[in-house]
Amino acid sequence: MQNNSNMNNNSEVPGRELNSVDAEEENEESHNNFVERLPSELTEKIFSYLDCQSLGRASMTCKSWNSEITTNVLFWKPHCLALRPECERKIDDDLKSGYSFRETFLRNYQISKVKRAWLSGKFSNITSYGDLPENSMCVMDAEMWGEILDAQMKRDDEKSQPICHLERLKSK
Repeated sequence: MQNNSNMNNNSEVPGRELNSVDAEEENEESHNNFVERLPSELTEKIFSYLDCQSLGRASMTCKSWNSEITTNVLFWKPHCLALRPECERKIDDDLKSGYSFRETFLRNYQISKVKRAWLSGKFSNITSYGDLPENSMCVMDAEMWGEILDAQMKRDDEKSQPICHLERLKSK
């Protein structure tokens, strides 16, 4: 009888001895990780619907999700290519240099976000450095700052044109 109780508490696996607590934890971990139980095509489909922030959060869930998310090109390529309007040259250079889509995305996300805000005119009325929001600056090359300056100058020209037109009408 004592042998039976030992067998119940200590399941034998070749090369490893498990007690009942280890077996329960392994079983529970396996049941909680639905990704391991689904076909890989279905897992890819589910993860492909996540935005970049959700992918990052999901990759912190467990080792298997992290591995799946960080290594799969299908998840990061669309997010990376969405940054191209703001950072086309940098993204192309990173990809040519051998960076993965995920690495390229991470290297260019903040730059893209800041450049998009500047190009949209969000910071047009800034009069001093102290007026800038916290995350409104990042390292960008001269070409990118040139594009931002050109866009700002164009906005300034467009603002002044209606006034000039109104002044001409008043003088007639």
